[in-house]
Amino acid sequence: MKKYIVGLSIALLSIGLAGCDSTNSAETDSSAKTTNSTSPEKTIEVTDSNGKVTVPKNPEKVVVFDNGSLDTLDALGVGDKVVAAATDNLPAYLKDYKKVESAGGIKEPDLEKINQIKPDLIIISGRQSDFLEQLKAIAPTMYLAVDTSGTWNSIKQNVLTLGQIFDKEKMAEKQLSALEADIKETKTKAEEGQDKALTVLINEGQLSTYGKDSRFGIIYDTFGFTEADDTIKASTHGQSVAYEYVLDKNPEIIFVVDRTKAIGGDTSDNNVADNELVAQTTAGKNNKVITLQPDVWYLSGGGLESAKMMLEDVNQAFE
Repeated sequence: MKKYIVGLSIALLSIGLAGCDSTNSAETDSSAKTTNSTSPEKTIEVTDSNGKVTVPKNPEKVVVFDNGSLDTLDALGVGDKVVAAATDNLPAYLKDYKKVESAGGIKEPDLEKINQIKPDLIIISGRQSDFLEQLKAIAPTMYLAVDTSGTWNSIKQNVLTLGQIFDKEKMAEKQLSALEADIKETKTKAEEGQDKALTVLINEGQLSTYGKDSRFGIIYDTFGFTEADDTIKASTHGQSVAYEYVLDKNPEIIFVVDRTKAIGGDTSDNNVADNELVAQTTAGKNNKVITLQPDVWYLSGGGLESAKMMLEDVNQAFE
């Protein structure tokens, strides 16, 4: 009788343990499925402006501070993956993204908000570079800036990198190829015309100029225009100049970026074309003082859509 009771106890214990194993296994499988369904399953190593970086493949939740990258994602058809951006500093052509969460200012990310969003990927550029390490502590972060020493190659690299991440390489290559053909046409016209161009930024009446290797160097190194002054030192804020300088250089074309219109402020003294000294230049006499789309040139650039818009802007020089 005792043997029978012992045997029965062992049998019941075995059944109980088996049941526990089955339950634990089911819970593990369920947990794994939940984890996989809420985060990207694969990663990919790509190159950003700082070197090699590992990021999720096909991320579902992306926070974007770089407007050039944002317009590239839009052009590649993956804009629906963007869950937050610097919505207060979006150029007009990206106004549809004002509906996403605000990730903070264009120069100061809202780290607490971003942490709450729990993104799979964060994309930044130069304006947010001081926060790179803090953002990396929240999620994989890519730093995609435009290298002004080789603007077009840098833009292509950034576009192709985003294409890799989102499985849109062929689409990226196709759009780049079409854009490159249009750029070649513009460059040929600019080089054949040999008109000297000066690029200036106006901010509440204060003037500064930018040359090759600067933030607006695409006008020269990519679109092919000749510099009216090849001694301008490259810097973030440009070289401060007076209107007498503009007259002295006497360019055939003047490209104007109105910073005040891009970010707000007093624009009453910002009409470069109306200045009496500018009116005496060859550009002024021939109506070649060309105002560029300020929010595109100052707040964006470096993306598929913004590069097309920039190209359209400078083509006004041939009208």
